[in-house]
Amino acid sequence: MREIKKVTIVGANGTMGRNVAAIFASFGNADVYLVSRSIEKSRKAKEKAYQSVRAESVKEKMIPADYSQLKDCIIESDLIFEACAEDFEIKKSVHHMIADSLEQLSKEQSHEKIVCSGTSGLSVTELAKIYEKTFRSHVLGMHFFNPPYQMVLCELVATSFVDQTLLQEIHRYTEERLLRTTVEVKDQPAFLGNRIGFQFINEMMQLAEMYKYNGGIDYIDAIFGAFTGRAMAPLVTANFVGLDVHQAIADNLYENTSDFAHESFMLPKYVKVLVQEGKLGRKAGAGLYKTIVHDSGVKIHQVYDIDNGHYREIMKYVLPFAEQMVSCFQTGDYDAGFKVLKNNHSVEAELCLKELLRYILYALYTAEEVGYDVHAADDVMASGFNWCPPMALIEALGGEEEVRRLCCERLGNDWLSFEIQKKLIDKVEKSKYDYRRFFKAKH
Repeated sequence: MREIKKVTIVGANGTMGRNVAAIFASFGNADVYLVSRSIEKSRKAKEKAYQSVRAESVKEKMIPADYSQLKDCIIESDLIFEACAEDFEIKKSVHHMIADSLEQLSKEQSHEKIVCSGTSGLSVTELAKIYEKTFRSHVLGMHFFNPPYQMVLCELVATSFVDQTLLQEIHRYTEERLLRTTVEVKDQPAFLGNRIGFQFINEMMQLAEMYKYNGGIDYIDAIFGAFTGRAMAPLVTANFVGLDVHQAIADNLYENTSDFAHESFMLPKYVKVLVQEGKLGRKAGAGLYKTIVHDSGVKIHQVYDIDNGHYREIMKYVLPFAEQMVSCFQTGDYDAGFKVLKNNHSVEAELCLKELLRYILYALYTAEEVGYDVHAADDVMASGFNWCPPMALIEALGGEEEVRRLCCERLGNDWLSFEIQKKLIDKVEKSKYDYRRFFKAKH
């Protein structure tokens, strides 16, 4: 296995930069240079980084630096990890700086280095073209999920230039040293996990707008709560990730993909308004949701009301199908719980089942397009989102034949032809994940 003793993180002051630095320092036992625009930002990043892995011992392995020291850090490092903002022009400028530093080294020195981009969906191939032709084989994407201490997925993105031996060495390193669930994916927009996950989330945003008179955002999250196989409701997830990050991923997919789900990547107007107003989610104090802390310490949780453009208190929705599913799950009777979902014909239950079926089909389709086998879809959704993965969800709903029947009955063939639905489901294999761990007996 390749030894990676020293790592440079460029853009270490960002949330992902400092959290990934902690992963390399703790699990990888590497010395890590934290490079930011200023040394003050890097020092602050160091203070926050060790907290993300809950181990103060890694602090001594982190070395704050700034851009004036970048070349010196690169000389010392085995791996350079770019973790800058998800903006192609920003990433290009940073990779030009890294490339310039590498060109000042001898050929032998530079070719011992590995350069990784932490992009969540931009073209790694285009970034690799910034480097000399002889070095492009050492550039790849290494996409961690947030927060990486809890979400153990790592997508390795190979370009057509990549050295296959190097790729396999890094695959082993991320799995065996960094303890990641590592999935190799093609260099396609948003890669695999985010393409599946953000298709679902953006569709939930669209549904919130469609059902704004029923309640909108918190109404949709109530329909797709923990009892539907996810650790966090979809729009709560978007609020956690950041609406600016969500917009960057959704816009990238809308502009650069053309599959049958293309329109589901169109960002709703109200989300654009929130981004323009700087209401980016949890990190900004307000977004789809908002928390007000009174002087007494009492917290009031609010939600953005799409209809009137103001925040209001979160409502408690009484959804009989959800109550019954949760009751069944509490006694361990999962079969009965899923029968409730399939047999209840309320607006909410039918919407829930329809979207879960669409999630299954789009995940299977995307695994074929972007991944290398059908299990990749299960790995990225289980390890990157903590959602019930598609093949496990098929088992939960009663197996392939039952899911084919449900797709025919609930989806028709206007979104995806019956022939393609059947073809996708026919390729399903037994999931290595137990669906029961994802379905929680709570709202």
